[in-house]
Amino acid sequence: MIEIKKTPLDLIDDIYSIAYWMTGSEKASSELVSSTYLNTALNVEETEVLKTFRECYLDAYGQHADLDIHETSSTPSRLVDSLRKWTADIKLSVLLAEITGLKHAQISEVIGKPVDTIRLWLFWGRRFFAHDHLLRASA
Repeated sequence: MIEIKKTPLDLIDDIYSIAYWMTGSEKASSELVSSTYLNTALNVEETEVLKTFRECYLDAYGQHADLDIHETSSTPSRLVDSLRKWTADIKLSVLLAEITGLKHAQISEVIGKPVDTIRLWLFWGRRFFAHDHLLRASA
């Protein structure tokens, strides 16, 4: 089987779709796409473009992931930030699989987690998406 490699410009529609699912806003999606392409060279591989998108998303919106976590004085802010990043990564993993058709190993490279973790996240992430549960990582 021949694997077709996409150029950064071939990914623009996929990245916009992922951005819209992640943010729920046309304006935020456009800003994320712009930010991604401002920080990406035109001759890099598909996974590098998606890594840049992930970094741009986490910088701009990842801290606003809706987890229904109520911060108290006993809840360390680093823990809350870590959980928000975790939910954003799970949602991004599902979207990368479903929208771009990336394989588990490719998603693992983009997210920076082991393949077994990605498989687990895809299993649970798809269930959460289907039930519109706690993975609403939108701004």
